[in-house]
Amino acid sequence: MRRVRRRDERGAVTAEAAVVLPVLVLVTVALAWLVSLGVAQVRVVDASREAARALARGESQGTAVALARRVAPGGASVRTDATGTTVRSVVVAPVRGPGGVFGALPTVRVRAEAVALKELGT
Repeated sequence: MRRVRRRDERGAVTAEAAVVLPVLVLVTVALAWLVSLGVAQVRVVDASREAARALARGESQGTAVALARRVAPGGASVRTDATGTTVRSVVVAPVRGPGGVFGALPTVRVRAEAVALKELGT
């Protein structure tokens, strides 16, 4: 009778974990960055709407921009325009990568625009 020798598999789990863990960390960081992009987009939309509402109510352009900057992410630019019967606001904000491996990624700009009708008597 012939004896079959089993291969020694000690350390195989450690080697697999050593390969998989860095990949899981990269995926986690990428997902966290995508979530931060989504949050920044929501904040930009809210800031744009806030500025448009303020202008539609008859607030000054400076007040509308200040309200938008309070809601918008840091480094955002706010443009407003009140011509005719409508008001318009555009907010653009940069979102930088999380650093590390993703530090080489270019800055992403999120943008939102809101338009509103001026209220009567303004």
